[in-house]
Amino acid sequence: MANRMTTLCFETFGSPAAPPILLISGAAASMDYWEPEFCERLAAERYVIRFDHRDTGRSPTDPPGKPGYTGDDLVSDAVGLIDAVAGGRAHVVGVSMGGGIAQSIAVFHPDRVAALTLIATSPGGDGLPPPADRARTAFDNPEPEPDWTDPDAVVDYLVEIERPFAGRIFDEEATREVARRVVARATNVQSSGNHWLVVGDAGEDPGPRLGEVRVPTLVIHGTDDPLFPPAHGEALARAIPGARLLMLDGMGHQTPPRSTWDVVVPAILDL
Repeated sequence: MANRMTTLCFETFGSPAAPPILLISGAAASMDYWEPEFCERLAAERYVIRFDHRDTGRSPTDPPGKPGYTGDDLVSDAVGLIDAVAGGRAHVVGVSMGGGIAQSIAVFHPDRVAALTLIATSPGGDGLPPPADRARTAFDNPEPEPDWTDPDAVVDYLVEIERPFAGRIFDEEATREVARRVVARATNVQSSGNHWLVVGDAGEDPGPRLGEVRVPTLVIHGTDDPLFPPAHGEALARAIPGARLLMLDGMGHQTPPRSTWDVVVPAILDL
């Protein structure tokens, strides 16, 4: 799929005649973090679209450390997919940075959004708690970078950088399975780190205007999220009129793990 900025790799599940739903991954994350079985469950009632951000999966990559785009471009990419694949309007689901992108679409492109699900993300602003100690430790003492030419070493690295953020629900084998798919599919997995250079460069902050959102909204947050403690999810749900808050016991800062799908999938389909 091409828009005026780039060409993106995407995949669909289910019937194009069903209501479309766009899944937006977090920073440095390809579509692989939305596991196929999760997509298939949603596809029982929806036309599911997942995609690789720039610098992830099979979408175009820039050299590591040299992103040729901004955070605003990541928002534009998602809007372009809605126009090209979803017929111009979709239920938008975003996790972490993807949740920030989803907020921007809902505020600045409201005609593209039929419903909104925001997972492990934050409205930003003052007065919210800082990251927990284990998240600060992970940032202050990051895992050493692997030999990027050694697939097994990269898989190990991807598992270990996930561990401190995953909360009490950490399925190591499932996480490793996803990491293997990420490494197998990536054109240059090292380039995914470019997202950290642009994540704060996304133009106007949607946070102050979340009260303008008028579509059905679900906020999903983990009780053990160390990056955005639960007060962030609570504040996000308060900021959006009529939003429902679903707190998941033991979930951390992560795409909902398999043990939560029996709750999460029906909640998303209920919008």
